[in-house]
Amino acid sequence: MRLKDKVVIITGGARGIGRAFAEGYASEGARVCIADIDNDAAIETARAIAGSAFAVKLDVTKQDSINAMVAEVEKRAGGIDVLVNNAAVFNLAPITEVTEKQFDLVYAVNIKGLFFTLQAVAKGMIARGKGGKIINMASQAGRRGEPLVAAYCASKAAVISLTQSAGLALIKDRINVNGISPGVVDTPMWDEVDALFAKYEGLPKGEKKRQVSIGVPYGRMGKPEDLVGCAIFLASPGSDYVVAQTFNVDGGQWMS
Repeated sequence: MRLKDKVVIITGGARGIGRAFAEGYASEGARVCIADIDNDAAIETARAIAGSAFAVKLDVTKQDSINAMVAEVEKRAGGIDVLVNNAAVFNLAPITEVTEKQFDLVYAVNIKGLFFTLQAVAKGMIARGKGGKIINMASQAGRRGEPLVAAYCASKAAVISLTQSAGLALIKDRINVNGISPGVVDTPMWDEVDALFAKYEGLPKGEKKRQVSIGVPYGRMGKPEDLVGCAIFLASPGSDYVVAQTFNVDGGQWMS
């Protein structure tokens, strides 16, 4: 029960990695807010976790929605102890075909939304005076470029950089900001990714997923559950002296 009575917000927490985190945090005694743009799915996830989990609708592209979510959590559960910035969108296309609309959406969610959610929560943590933990979800895509994934790779590189800056800025208030950089993780989103690669690389359905799976040194794609241990560590007192780091949890795909 390393997180007993801690209040945790997980953006994009209704499914995939976010849901796995919510289940893991709840098992450690935390009260978890599932904050997601799909409120029905968030409610279903909160009910499945049971206990003290609850759902709040959140659109990270809208400041009013961010502010309302933070206010609702503070009203229902008291101060916020942990934020996991997990909400993200993916896009894949040749550089010459990426539209302004596609680019803007990736940055609106993956960077702007992450930044202003972090800011809103950090303000409350500072005012409360008890510190806190903020975990930003990056990606191995933020460690290097990829020919078809320029906007997404750049957005996740920005997450890593922002984690460093925020970590240095907020540690004086005993707010630890760190990140997790997953590799390829087998979630429903990867079926969409596979379909996009099939379109642009002329591959049969499922082939890209097979290729990336055998390319992982561990021997398989990651599962959301593989990331939970790191997420719990970064939310717990055990990480109090860890500042501005982004941890690769990717089966050995990237070393830094």
